[in-house]
Amino acid sequence: MQLRGIDNPPVAWRYCGDQCKLWRGLAGVSREQLAAESHYTLETVRSMETGRRQPTRQLLEAADYLCGAKGLLVAALRFLGPEPVKPQVPEYVAAEAEAIAMHVFELVLIPGLLQTEEYMRELMEARIPPHPEGKIESSVAYRKQRQERLLDPTPVFNFVIYEPALRTLLGGRGLMKRQLQHLLDVGERRNVFIQVLPAAQGYFPGITGSFTLLETPESQHYVYVECQGTAQLDSDGTRASTTAKRFSMLRMQALNEEESRKFIRGIMEEL
Repeated sequence: MQLRGIDNPPVAWRYCGDQCKLWRGLAGVSREQLAAESHYTLETVRSMETGRRQPTRQLLEAADYLCGAKGLLVAALRFLGPEPVKPQVPEYVAAEAEAIAMHVFELVLIPGLLQTEEYMRELMEARIPPHPEGKIESSVAYRKQRQERLLDPTPVFNFVIYEPALRTLLGGRGLMKRQLQHLLDVGERRNVFIQVLPAAQGYFPGITGSFTLLETPESQHYVYVECQGTAQLDSDGTRASTTAKRFSMLRMQALNEEESRKFIRGIMEEL
């Protein structure tokens, strides 16, 4: 139940709350009457009517009954769910959706396309500043939808994961053990290749940050990077070529697939 106000609330909250207020006015129902019928405090009802808090089923049903709205106020419930997540760089999401090859290097986290749902949630709940109410659920659903791309057997997915990402106990030992098993399971797919870059490797190209390299059906190459809440999609040919060389070197320095699987199993045994 959403009872806490947030900054810049969704338009749907404000519109629905205003409709409650207008219906009350037409029906001659006071806010005090609505508060008593819905079993909320007067301040809570005021917050919902002004859109600072999400109007609940409890409030809408009470208002519908008192105002004789015949279900018109309750009908607003289907529009009060979490807003769809908007990608930070929509051009990247579009390129990812049609890419014939994706090459991903991650330094400290499991790549998004390989994360379990509980890993995603732990990551999003630890975010600073915290996500608004409802944002976590929609963000998880959005990431899971993107992961469906892995079910297409035609694109090639290459992942190089730096060892610290596998050892960071996000959510505890049990969660990480299940996450590592998920890597092994996904890696069984014939078009998904997962390699581990051991920390003992020393210096390597890419030590300055994670990146994703995409190739489209038109042989266009894009480089995507994220850092501290900022994201950039780069289509410059020279930089894309440099990144491709960097990723090739990373793959050579990383353990091969079978060695990587053994390495991951070894970490699991330590947990």
